Amino acid sequence: MTWQSEELAVVELLKMLLLEPRSGFLMALLVAAAWIDTRTNRIPNVLVLIGIVFAIPYNGFFPTYHSENGWLIGLTGMCVGFIALLPLYLLRAMGAGDVKLMAMVGAFLGPWPAVLAVLWSCVAGGVIAMGFLLWTGNARRGFSNVISVMRGNLLTAPIGHVDLTLPAAASAGKLPYGVAIAAGTTFFLIARQLGVIH
Repeated sequence: MTWQSEELAVVELLKMLLLEPRSGFLMALLVAAAWIDTRTNRIPNVLVLIGIVFAIPYNGFFPTYHSENGWLIGLTGMCVGFIALLPLYLLRAMGAGDVKLMAMVGAFLGPWPAVLAVLWSCVAGGVIAMGFLLWTGNARRGFSNVISVMRGNLLTAPIGHVDLTLPAAASAGKLPYGVAIAAGTTFFLIARQLGVIH
């Protein structure tokens, strides 16, 4: 990457933050959610509510594309974000705050970008989890837990019973998934602004 292209990339990012309040405010909320989740293992409902109350009217008055109904795009995106992570909550693999946070992300982005943000959040979650396990020296226990959960569900899943929980003593640590949602969504926003992802 040349010096001029790096300078152009920085200008594009600054333009996104300054001229597109939707993305800037979303990134600020995600940073706040990640920080709070890291410290308390909770994502406050009020933070999610602030985001949704901003995103849906903003999309309504300032739609991404002038021919679209921004209100509908925001509401549909919120539903997509919520539904995408709901199965993980029902399987007790994720907290309710994480699902609500992803719904907020969807309200900002709309339906298809919400799907991409979910996918990048899953990638970020995997990378962060691997780094966390290696950093804490719990990689062996983490892999052992994955094998144990898979083995335990192999026989019960066909009859409709899936359980992804582990005894507290067997846990290799708790990952605040708000960090993964913040990292994955931020990566998606920056890559889209730079034209890497469309």
